[in-house]
Amino acid sequence: MLYNLLPNALQYLLASWLYTSSTPPIAAPNTLQFELRHEHALSNASRVVFSDVKFASGLLPTTYSIRTSPTTVHKPVSQSALASARFRGGSIPWDTIDVEGPDVTDREVLLLLAKMANNAYTEPTQSDWYDIGPNWNNSYPFGWEPDADGFRGHIFATPDNATVVISVKGTSLMWPIGGGGPTQRKDKLNDNLLFSCCCARVGPTWSTVCDCYEGSYRCDQGCLERSLAEESLFYSTGINLYNNVTFMYPNSNIWLIGHSLGGALASLVGVTFGVPVVAFEAPAERLAASRLHLPTPPSTQHITHIYNTADPIPMGTCTGVGSSCALAGIALETRCHLGRSVVYDTVKRLGWSANVVHHGIQAVVDVLGREDVDWVGEGEGEGVKGKGRVPEAVSEEDCVDCFNWTFGDYRNASATGCGGHRPSL
Repeated sequence: MLYNLLPNALQYLLASWLYTSSTPPIAAPNTLQFELRHEHALSNASRVVFSDVKFASGLLPTTYSIRTSPTTVHKPVSQSALASARFRGGSIPWDTIDVEGPDVTDREVLLLLAKMANNAYTEPTQSDWYDIGPNWNNSYPFGWEPDADGFRGHIFATPDNATVVISVKGTSLMWPIGGGGPTQRKDKLNDNLLFSCCCARVGPTWSTVCDCYEGSYRCDQGCLERSLAEESLFYSTGINLYNNVTFMYPNSNIWLIGHSLGGALASLVGVTFGVPVVAFEAPAERLAASRLHLPTPPSTQHITHIYNTADPIPMGTCTGVGSSCALAGIALETRCHLGRSVVYDTVKRLGWSANVVHHGIQAVVDVLGREDVDWVGEGEGEGVKGKGRVPEAVSEEDCVDCFNWTFGDYRNASATGCGGHRPSL
């Protein structure tokens, strides 16, 4: 062949050129540019309200990039079918769709989403605000007035409105990780309804949030389900919020994020509508999804929980009358999460002890900012290779909530409750 007659140097150069030209280029990872568009809140009249974020003259909002990854979600074929399944029982058909979701294997993505979740607690003028958009003023500061008592958050969007991120605030209580605030009464009610085993009945001296306790660690299941259907205000508000956002952005891909109670609410709304979710340090919501009669989709892998082992709230260990949670007046007793969990072992890697001080969103930001720690553990990475890497997201298999409680139809309340349908997720 003529190729063999060429000098060796030319053969090498020709071979290198042929290999390079025939090898498809490696595509750059997809990224989205986001900017803050709106704040959202629940008014004193229990209405979801929005305020556009306005920037000072001559200043543009700071945009920032989030790397994306293809994500499979399962959406109910219709909201009427979903409502019927919730209140009458039965299964529903699902539409399986591939969308662009956040790349939860990327540390920078998780860190930026955590900062977005943090800002749902505060205002741009406060020292704990992360700088992701300068010099804002609000034409209507809804939800942030001293007497406002509903949940709060922010809405971010890409310049072309293709993707919208809803950030939901978590619990504000006067305890070691929070400074309280006007929303704490409703925050506490929702925590105790959604994440306790039985109406926040921690001990005989507790005032419960519903009257379902039957004595000797027995609880009426139908009574519990009716209580959540009637009183779980923030879940219903989250549904209304999502519907309002989809009305404003009918063709957009929606993501939900949040911290603590906000993360759990984001997950419950996300499993209802089939949208990508990232929740930080959230109390376990699988039991709440069952009690709310949310139909079971083919998969909940579009929901990702991020938490650390020194936080007793997502670990399900902040329990008992002497716990920090009980001292704050909340019963966070569940431990099983929907979807997959990325767990940072701060007890082993950083020597942290289990304490609610490690529940705050600032602890999340600190953990995600540590590039000097091998988080993946033995067998997954050694030395420099594992430093700063995100641990693998895994499903919480063989997890049982409230194992020491017995739930039954002691009052025949299920007959008049939510249809007796109890899916497991």
